[in-house]
Amino acid sequence: MRMHFLSGGRLRMRASVFAADAAPDTQLELPVLCALLRHPQGNVLFDTGCHPLVIGGAETRWGGMAKFMTPIGRAEENVLDELGSIGFSADDVDVVICSHLHPDHCGCNGLFGRATIICHRRELEAAQASGSERAGYLRVEWDHSRPYTLIDGEHDLFSDGRIVLLPMTGHTPGLVCALVTLDRDGCFFLASDAVSLRANLDLDHAPRNTWDVDLQLRSFGEIRRIEAWGAEIICGHDAAQWSGLRKGSHWYE
Repeated sequence: MRMHFLSGGRLRMRASVFAADAAPDTQLELPVLCALLRHPQGNVLFDTGCHPLVIGGAETRWGGMAKFMTPIGRAEENVLDELGSIGFSADDVDVVICSHLHPDHCGCNGLFGRATIICHRRELEAAQASGSERAGYLRVEWDHSRPYTLIDGEHDLFSDGRIVLLPMTGHTPGLVCALVTLDRDGCFFLASDAVSLRANLDLDHAPRNTWDVDLQLRSFGEIRRIEAWGAEIICGHDAAQWSGLRKGSHWYE
């Protein structure tokens, strides 16, 4: 099995969202991490990132959220163009795993018309709830014509231990991470926003955009145990880590 890290876009956000001691006017530029997992039984995409239309048109698509989470960068920094750069198209993807349904993680879901789209049941319920826009769920990004395949707990995608989905509640009610085991490069834990930045895990500090702080801190403890077992923790938005990863055609296997 091979794993390709792909860009799902870039964002600008206030540093104070992630660090309690950050100056109010300090901002961070954050990558949006996606991953293509080329399993013998199918091509699996972990998260679909930002929709291409948010570059230059974020307020039209995201409304007021674009003021607090601003897409930046080039229009071609999206998962579809990234897939194309390594010889794949949306129709080559068999399964999409939604870590959660915030717009920077599920923005291209509707463009994968052939794929089975997997989401935790509690996450979809949170997105469908009245007033969910205030919690960061934008219907234009998560609500499309094709149904979700729902999971309720730990889920071994192909029943071989290579891609195991693990709920890590806290940032949202149904956030799902993926424990990926490769033959040569070992284990990787795709954390998404269960660990947005490495500093949050190291300092045991839940970001301000956390749904339930107590559950987030409990998930941090579980993630540290997974790391102690030998997995490399891959954060959802850590620029320093992103710069050191192999990306695109430079895969892990």
